[in-house]
Amino acid sequence: MRVGVEVGGTFTDLVAVEGGRIVVTKVPSTPKSPDIGAFNALTESGIDLSKIEDLGHGSTVATNAVLERKGATVAFIATAGFRDLLFMQRHDRRNIYDLFYAKPSPPVRRKDCFEAPERLKADGSVETPLDEAKVRTELLPTLKVGGYRAVAICLLNAYANPAHEQKLAAMIGEALPGVLVTCSHQVAREFREFERASTTLLSAYVQPVIDGYLHRFESKLADAGFTGRFTVMQSNGGRLPASAMRQSAITALYSGPAAGVVGATRQAARSGFKDLITFDMGGTSTDVCLVQDGRPSLASESEIDGLPIRTPVLDIVSVGAGGGSIAWVDDGGMPRVGPQSAGADPGPACYGKGGTEPATTDAHVVIGTIRPAAFLGGRMTLDADAARRSFAAIAERFKLSPEQAASSALQLADANIVRAIQLVSTERGRDPRDYALVPFGGAGPLHAARIAEELGISTIVVPPNAGVISAYGLVASDYTKFDAVTRKMKLDDAAAKEAGKTFGEMRARLAAQFADMKLPGGLVYTHTLDMRFVGQAFEVGVEIHAGKLGALDAAYLSELFADAHHRTFMHGAKTDRPIEIVTLRVGATLPIGAAPKLDREKLAARAPDQAKIFHGEAWLDCPRHTAEALTPGQKIVGPAVIEGHTATTWVAPGWTAELDPSDNLILRRSA
Repeated sequence: MRVGVEVGGTFTDLVAVEGGRIVVTKVPSTPKSPDIGAFNALTESGIDLSKIEDLGHGSTVATNAVLERKGATVAFIATAGFRDLLFMQRHDRRNIYDLFYAKPSPPVRRKDCFEAPERLKADGSVETPLDEAKVRTELLPTLKVGGYRAVAICLLNAYANPAHEQKLAAMIGEALPGVLVTCSHQVAREFREFERASTTLLSAYVQPVIDGYLHRFESKLADAGFTGRFTVMQSNGGRLPASAMRQSAITALYSGPAAGVVGATRQAARSGFKDLITFDMGGTSTDVCLVQDGRPSLASESEIDGLPIRTPVLDIVSVGAGGGSIAWVDDGGMPRVGPQSAGADPGPACYGKGGTEPATTDAHVVIGTIRPAAFLGGRMTLDADAARRSFAAIAERFKLSPEQAASSALQLADANIVRAIQLVSTERGRDPRDYALVPFGGAGPLHAARIAEELGISTIVVPPNAGVISAYGLVASDYTKFDAVTRKMKLDDAAAKEAGKTFGEMRARLAAQFADMKLPGGLVYTHTLDMRFVGQAFEVGVEIHAGKLGALDAAYLSELFADAHHRTFMHGAKTDRPIEIVTLRVGATLPIGAAPKLDREKLAARAPDQAKIFHGEAWLDCPRHTAEALTPGQKIVGPAVIEGHTATTWVAPGWTAELDPSDNLILRRSA
């Protein structure tokens, strides 16, 4: 039995797969203690935990620790003279016309930043040896009285030579047992000092939080009889055993959204769709990602709360447009939706838990696309009157009916989502019309048709049990780990040969790490070079074909780089300008084999009943179908509503829907 438990902002989802049996469960999240909600999902499902062989888990614990500034008390150590590195940052201004603009604040106080007496040159050679005596007499006593739970070490040019970081970490570990120490060469062995320091600090900041969370959850699992493998989702779309995540907490920042992309990609591939735009609309936000030929786009850097993170992540763009996103009026009198969210507590007004502000879910109740008695398959009844009351103030202000106000709020949410999809497609040089839209999450299939129309997309693939696809992704994902090393070399045949040698060393290092995690061989590797023209400030990633690794030369790498540079910047395909290699990246993946099949629960066919939906400026009469009662090949002509246990699909006028043999619901635009 494989089980995935994903903690979202509003609901915690569970998918269990055993042979041909599928168990799906949704329970409210518990934001103050996410592990309670995760364990509640296991309890609610009725699964015997002793029978679980593989339990995959994804949560927002690391993300929330940073956003809410609830991480550990951490000390930061830099090379002498670089104490203010985290505060000086870069010289850019995000808002150039804001007179009160301030740089993003790191989660560490300046008085908790210290200097190490040492200095390395850019090539890794020693300029000033580490003064161990001074460390013992000055630095260590100060750290002892600081009450720190974690220490982040980022020494200048440690990516080229980690010896000083390793020695300093050993001295701190000996003097301060129990304090978690994170070194930059362990989490981001790359150049660019501020980005590396930020990544190291954030990793140390969330490490004790993740460690405590996993320990509590594992203890509850053990007490309940669980003896299987417990794994945690990473931001890069692959899992690792929980024990490994204790040394690499920074990779878990976006585990929930990444799991959704993997689950959607796996399920859409069953129907032959490999060029996708995944669209995950949950309770708090919407996450979108472009998938090319079955492979989600990967970025080497992202940011959280304005702070950079140098670790591989799926190239996901998030906007504050979810089922709990609140409709409001700004100071200029313009209506807006999100990013504020009603969350899980109190939730939208229709939840009946004390919420009064109008949320996206309330809007769907008002226009009829969500039937109050059928929410979550009938396990939760919504308050339709409360939903209408929540829109009364906005409706009165703009002289609209509640239905018109609710419909307008949904259009605003759609506009935010369209913009996010354009960021991962049009602005990356991809035409969204060449892709199929894959909506999931509790609200995704309700918005998909309108989103597709705005983008000119003609095909939508709605997975079965669309509301729990992120949890499914946890049991369908492979084991993955990445390594990166900066080696600046001007491109020639000698540099190409050196790159091949370094790739081999990195593969060996990753293989040893997988062996330490007790994950057997059979690894599949990817190899990428970050390259640029000499004098440029930023690099272009160039993927190396596996068959060419044994005979890399300058001509081959130059050709690959020219093609990649031209695709990105529309110039540089033919030039004699010198090129340099900057960073080498290797990804190691242990495939799980065929992903467990995700089917919808089958019910006896039944005649559809009638629904009234407010669409455009009028009420439409249309059929309401039950998703679990559909049969393959059955064609539904819009307008129509298809209700499922975890999500409802709106088939807009001009669209048709048909269930295919893989249990995906395929929507096509007919007009």
